[in-house]
Amino acid sequence: MSMIKDQLGRVGVIYGGSSAESAISLKSGKAVHAALLRAGVDAVAVEVGDRPLQTIADVEMDRAVLMLHGTPGEDGTIQGALELMGIPYTGCGVLTSALAMDKWRCKQLWQGMGLPTAAFAMLEQDTDWSAVMAELGGVAMVKPANEGSSVGMYRAESAQELQDAWQKASQYGQVMAERWITGSEYTVAILNGRVLPPIKLETDHGFYDYDAKYVTGDTRYLIPCGLEGDDLAALEQVALAAYNSLGCSGCSRVDVMRDTDGQFLLLEVNTIPGMTDTSLVPKAAAAVGISFEELVVEIAKTSLEA
Repeated sequence: MSMIKDQLGRVGVIYGGSSAESAISLKSGKAVHAALLRAGVDAVAVEVGDRPLQTIADVEMDRAVLMLHGTPGEDGTIQGALELMGIPYTGCGVLTSALAMDKWRCKQLWQGMGLPTAAFAMLEQDTDWSAVMAELGGVAMVKPANEGSSVGMYRAESAQELQDAWQKASQYGQVMAERWITGSEYTVAILNGRVLPPIKLETDHGFYDYDAKYVTGDTRYLIPCGLEGDDLAALEQVALAAYNSLGCSGCSRVDVMRDTDGQFLLLEVNTIPGMTDTSLVPKAAAAVGISFEELVVEIAKTSLEA
């Protein structure tokens, strides 16, 4: 333990923030801070509000473990500030963080690279709602383009529902719609380029929404995920391709769906995955014998390469 403590120095766990996902960030940050202390690391909790730079500047730290979810924090802005401040940090860099948070541009990148993802369209005040619904096959998933944790997501089955969903989701910024995918949902955690066991998500909700993730506690997480052989290899391959396409480093989580034709379709990449008691990365790590303390220390050590 003393070697880890000497190696890492004083670690600031930065969490909280002002995004729509701040409540989840609070849970993640507190859990990670406690785990680092149990592992013998000199860790300090840095809870930030709507003026994070002032808070961070007031804390002496050798490196930062980022547990901020959403915007700002996961979108490259804090990452850029830490670089200017000379503080090494965990996870992805500025460009990767920004691209992963921007679902629209991320999906454009995947399209250009030939990676599979569902058809999509950006929604605006003057959108031709009927045309978009026809283009997306009659059923759409509406979501903020720059939020995670299933915040502001709605299913739309008509032009009017699409417009109503856009109106509700627009409080979080730009909004996009994707073709509705009927099929199975998986999530794949990747730690320093190592693919951890995929998890299949099953919920009785209409989709894996915020309540299914954090409130009701009735979501089923299947490890092993039920896939074998070529199917499992295909899922892991497309997830790793998504991770590499954005230049991810450290720990990220790739969300994927498999449609009724058996094709895997990329949804998004989370560059600072949650670390709560219901979070998916700790579950995947535990499946290969990595404890929560070992996981957070491994994540903290990624800042040594920064």
